[in-house]
Amino acid sequence: MTKDELLALVRDKQCEMTLYQKLHLTILLSIPTIIAQFSFIAMQMIDAAMLGHLSTDEAAAVGLVSTTIWLFGGLNSAFATGFSVQVAHRMGAGDVAGARGVIRQGLTSGLIFSMMMMAIGMSIAPYLPHWLGATESICDMSTRYFSIFCCGMPLIVLNSLAAGSLRCSGNVKTPSMLMVLMCCLDVVFNYLFIFTCGMGIEGAAFGTMMSYLVTMICMTYNMTMVDKNLRFTQDATSSYRPTIKILKKAGRIGAPIGLERGMMCSAQVMISSIIAPLGTVAIAANTFGINVESLCYMPGYGIAEAATTLVGQSKGAERRDYMHSFAWISMTLGVCIMAFMGLMMWIFAPEMMSVISPDERVITLGTDILRIEAWAEPGFAAAIIATSVFVGAGKTLIPSIMNFGSIWVVRVSLALALAPQYGLKGVWLAMAIELCFRGLIMTLRLCTRGWSYIKDRSERQLTVDN
Repeated sequence: MTKDELLALVRDKQCEMTLYQKLHLTILLSIPTIIAQFSFIAMQMIDAAMLGHLSTDEAAAVGLVSTTIWLFGGLNSAFATGFSVQVAHRMGAGDVAGARGVIRQGLTSGLIFSMMMMAIGMSIAPYLPHWLGATESICDMSTRYFSIFCCGMPLIVLNSLAAGSLRCSGNVKTPSMLMVLMCCLDVVFNYLFIFTCGMGIEGAAFGTMMSYLVTMICMTYNMTMVDKNLRFTQDATSSYRPTIKILKKAGRIGAPIGLERGMMCSAQVMISSIIAPLGTVAIAANTFGINVESLCYMPGYGIAEAATTLVGQSKGAERRDYMHSFAWISMTLGVCIMAFMGLMMWIFAPEMMSVISPDERVITLGTDILRIEAWAEPGFAAAIIATSVFVGAGKTLIPSIMNFGSIWVVRVSLALALAPQYGLKGVWLAMAIELCFRGLIMTLRLCTRGWSYIKDRSERQLTVDN
């Protein structure tokens, strides 16, 4: 059966899916997203390789602000998730017109939100490298790179909203293909700006933003004009004005995720400040190590996005048993794949690092930290996928608190304790221990049934009446 036929079975209460059909559907939704995620990481590695072959200082300048960029990216993603999960719920309930209404409101709200984020980012850009304890040699480069990134906030938010809405509606092919396109464009634009135009670190930022611009235009066009379920031309009347009901639900879903990612990334910023005094070699090795490790956990994120769609549509269709089935199928699949990827990373760590950096000191240190992290990949998979299951169910508060508490209480405290004696290796050992701990507590949460609670019709009517 095709992907659309299998998704129709999820929504049809008169039909029961077999285990094979559920696994088949999970794989069908995961594969395009995994390919897109791999392309995205390949883009980041090529970016890093381009900068790494300019100078270690320029690579360190980008690495210094990378965690802050993740913070802003995480907040943008959380905002988009608040609307895209509602699209999954509406699609599961058969309310396709309602799903389009949610997207319209998300576009208006996204523009306002992204402009606010851009203003905040531009205002802190001159001071950020100093707050992170960087040496004067890289402060100016970090500020320029971060400022250009902040100017692209509207592109990033609208791209995330369109891609998330398409995936949650069941269309994973289009956003995945466009993500691959973005990665190819990023390589082309970066080479053009960095080397042909001689713009250096600013060229890397401009190249990335140009690729986001082209992709955002294509993604939004496909969502609003082409997709068979979401195209706006199907509605005789339309309104882009946000309503209290949709905004409240978006806030209830997205606000805990945004707070969690904000606090988690602030912990990453704290860890960056621990790494910064260790020198440019440690900063570069940490940055490149994160890029290489991303190749291992991208399959987990691809499966996690499929889990969000499937659990979200199962909830919209009021099929609690399917919510649990898809959760555990996704969890098992993700842990197995990421365990294998961790093994490959342990074996080929030196070769992976040498692709990005020609500096032998960076390669040696990067190999050591990657082999520490390889042991934590199964736990990381469990944490990633369980969190996405809870997002699909719209139950984000408790998992967000668990994620936030794990990274601050376990990772940061261990990094502070281990870094003085073991340097960057101590920081990565702290990260590996924390990821295993987080995977364990998320799995225990998944074993409960409170996260899959669905209001019956009388409860929903009482809520509307009140």
